[in-house]
Amino acid sequence: MKNLFYVMLSLSLINLSVFLSGCVPTSTGAGGAASQEANRVADDNMYQPVEYANAGKKGPTLIVLPGNIKSSSATFTQKVTPNNIADFAEVELSNANFKVLERSDLGPMLKEIELAVNMGSPDALKKFKKGKFSSTQWFVKFDILKAEEVGEAGQGFDGNAIGSIVGTAVGGRAGAISDTAISSAKASEHAAVWLVGLRYKITDASTSEQVSTGYVEKKMETGRKSQAILGMSGHASQLVTLDTVVQRLVQEAVAKIDRQK
Repeated sequence: MKNLFYVMLSLSLINLSVFLSGCVPTSTGAGGAASQEANRVADDNMYQPVEYANAGKKGPTLIVLPGNIKSSSATFTQKVTPNNIADFAEVELSNANFKVLERSDLGPMLKEIELAVNMGSPDALKKFKKGKFSSTQWFVKFDILKAEEVGEAGQGFDGNAIGSIVGTAVGGRAGAISDTAISSAKASEHAAVWLVGLRYKITDASTSEQVSTGYVEKKMETGRKSQAILGMSGHASQLVTLDTVVQRLVQEAVAKIDRQK
């Protein structure tokens, strides 16, 4: 019976080793398993162009104003700024065949324009009707209304306790080997879900009237999984960055604006 127990224990250790080492890189450097996983994560965050339905039709001239970030999450505001969002919007609106006036050409006047639009004051806007500004009728603004972590979960396995029990039960050299092998087994998994929501507003430059608005929202999941046994270890991460999520929200918003041409 004791020999049978050792055989079953050995088979269990082999199965556990194979299971936990499934995600352990088998090679290193370029082309290895770890390299392939890292590149997969990087590919998920690369820029993904969008085919806009009415890109063949020329859109009006407009100015993108820096929006507001109304989230109190320090994690989000450290990575994304209003200028980031405006830059993404200028790229996507240009791709959709709108004529976008460069904000840097407006210089300090941009802040005064933004204030006049936010105040909803057509009289304040009249004094800016000169130069390049006179050639546009539309302001577009993108605001982040929501950016929060809404769910988090994790689980793990540590073989120390089981190893000690098996080692004590078996005893002797076999028990010590079993204790060492089982105690080396460790696994953990963690996942978090974010919700990020973006609103766009189109304002008439002559009247300061808001002529169109819309809202888009995306869910982002981040996660990490790691395993280790008998000196072998491995980990994998699933991560789409916050600025990538914002960029894709801007693309969805621009697709809606494009349909309004």
